[in-house]
Amino acid sequence: MNELLSFRGVSFGYSRKTPPAITRLDLAFKPGSITAILGPNGAGKTTLLYLALGWLKPWGGEVKLAGKPLQNYSRRILGQQIALIPQSEHIPFEYTVLEYVLLGRAPHLPPLGLPSPQDETIAFEALEKAGIPHLYNHSMLAISGGERQLALAARALAQEPRLLLLDEPTSHLDLSNKSRLVHILKDLQKQGITILMTTHEPDIALAISDQAALMEKGRVLISGSTDEVATSENLTAIYRVPVKIVTLEGKKQAVWI
Repeated sequence: MNELLSFRGVSFGYSRKTPPAITRLDLAFKPGSITAILGPNGAGKTTLLYLALGWLKPWGGEVKLAGKPLQNYSRRILGQQIALIPQSEHIPFEYTVLEYVLLGRAPHLPPLGLPSPQDETIAFEALEKAGIPHLYNHSMLAISGGERQLALAARALAQEPRLLLLDEPTSHLDLSNKSRLVHILKDLQKQGITILMTTHEPDIALAISDQAALMEKGRVLISGSTDEVATSENLTAIYRVPVKIVTLEGKKQAVWI
């Protein structure tokens, strides 16, 4: 299998009265790869993730997972295969952090089934990977924004997905926790998990992704290896500000001027 997830000629819009959010999208993601989707607000990055999840249905074209059209999967099976770490999420109940992370086990449970001791073990391991096991008994409504983002990550890890989607995952994290997330994603890649993330931070893309795509107004302008895509010229063009790629202690970083 050369592609875990693919978009072929995919178009989508939220209204027939407005321009499409995605237009003739062609992208494919290999198993075990980390791909960063870069682009300004309104480029269609989050819409792309929702199409990958099956939450949105294309107007045209096809999304496939492991060679099968997405609509051929049940919601339960998709929940076992794909997990999302969103930018933020409304939490209507006062879950403890552990209870919230255990929600990630739902696709693996029988109807009306309760988490088993094994599910709790998996949830605790996810908390440890996210670096927040000490928060297991805290209320989700009482922890900080950065801690909540790590709890979102732990819930996704508890799903044990083949494909992990992340929408601006570092937006609420300080430098220490950004570094923690980078290491988590690298470890997941070593385990064979395919990762697709949107980000406004070229530095994050340069730090962990091996593939990248630049989007604008629902179209992919360029895709390929991160070194080929995340160049000074391309980033300057997409963000409309001067951006320079520099190398510091062997690592590439983006500096806007």
